[in-house]
Amino acid sequence: MAHSPKITIIGAGGFVFPFRLIGDLLSFPALRDATLCLMDLDADRLDRVAGAARELVDHHGLPTVVEQTTDRRAALDGADFVIITFQVGGVESYRHDVEIPRRYGVDQTVGDTVGPGGVFRFLRSVRAYQDIADDALEVCPDAQFINYANPMAMATAYLNALGLRTVGLCHSVQGTTRMLARTLDVPYDEVSYRCAGINHQAWILELRRGAEDLYPRLRRVMAERHVRGRAAADLLADDGDHSDAALAASTYEGGNEQVRTTLMNHFGYFETESSHHASEYVPWFRKDPATTLEYLPERWDYYEICSSHDEQGDVDEQLERLKADLSPSVEYGASIVNAVVTGVPAVVYGNVPNAGRVITNLPDDACVEVACLVDANGVQPTSFGELPPQLAAINRTNVNVQTLAVRAALTGDVEHVHHAVALDPLTSAHCTLEQARAMTDELLEAHAALLPAALRPASSASSSASTLERDPVLAR
Repeated sequence: MAHSPKITIIGAGGFVFPFRLIGDLLSFPALRDATLCLMDLDADRLDRVAGAARELVDHHGLPTVVEQTTDRRAALDGADFVIITFQVGGVESYRHDVEIPRRYGVDQTVGDTVGPGGVFRFLRSVRAYQDIADDALEVCPDAQFINYANPMAMATAYLNALGLRTVGLCHSVQGTTRMLARTLDVPYDEVSYRCAGINHQAWILELRRGAEDLYPRLRRVMAERHVRGRAAADLLADDGDHSDAALAASTYEGGNEQVRTTLMNHFGYFETESSHHASEYVPWFRKDPATTLEYLPERWDYYEICSSHDEQGDVDEQLERLKADLSPSVEYGASIVNAVVTGVPAVVYGNVPNAGRVITNLPDDACVEVACLVDANGVQPTSFGELPPQLAAINRTNVNVQTLAVRAALTGDVEHVHHAVALDPLTSAHCTLEQARAMTDELLEAHAALLPAALRPASSASSSASTLERDPVLAR
């Protein structure tokens, strides 16, 4: 890249993650003369993160320019890279995502990927994505978009459908492969692996140390360590921040892995997202509280974690750590920016449209997670071929939900919202079709102020319009 890049972060006022991402960007020498444009609608939160970013830049004596703005179009103007990290509606909307389904027996410990929680987290963000696309196609049409917002597959598919060149990024592949290496007591830099699927439900298809296939040992160790109904002890607590490599097994990942071990025992391969997440995406593990407790003996509840964050304290802690050691986390975002700017190739696992069948036995309109080559030409997905058929079959149950939700956003057909929720594996394990429809109607009402106009219940249309006029935060 012949000029110093402008890197824009939309949602820069979020807790922990945007600031950790800033640290990642600054850890690459080639990116230190960039302009970092931090944008958020909440000026107070933005001040906190921008102030910490400037303090970090000054501490290390870097030439980086840190800008801040609440003006989305100004932030996008001339951007070379745009990183999306926001959640529309915040914790209050998230509360609806988890509490309403629980009244129908659908207990989501995360609720941000598929299921009723994932569908509505996506739908209440659609207007923000539309606004970003409208501006970006005018003022930065060639920018590389990097999406970190969940639900990853839905959001990334939708942004690409709007005409934005977008890759979606997660840390589940990096986190899980590190956890497996730690479990087998193998140095991570000696492990090689091959992985493919969809976000939060990709599969470790090969796991090797040189010529050694590590899967036979993995199956034996996991079977001994993770037994249904038996809880692990002495686990690290978890605060929901998974950008850095874990030091040991925790309540989130690696400690109680009965779900992922059971999936591996029955379908042959290990999945890339924690047992808490994984239990939501299939119908077998959360049928009733007793069954859930057998597979997940210690509850990890992401809504409760988000509700209790000390945002200023989180940023202050990150700032002190990055002052002491300006090194990158396991996140891929800064690596992508560095590879495009310098032309030095990198390989990341990214979420990309399956157009042209990157994974040949998943649908064209799926968003898939595969290895991608990144260099001066941008993000280039590698062709994977066929997944083992049993794994593709599991993935398709989630792809059904994702593609229907995206279709609802693109067409304004609210019936596709009902279809997406009714076809969710966890919902269908608990609800009749009538119950699934009633639950979806409740969620449509609860989120009406944030939904696209075509998807709002008629009874909420007028009140939603007046609310949006009064509250510019909701208007995003």
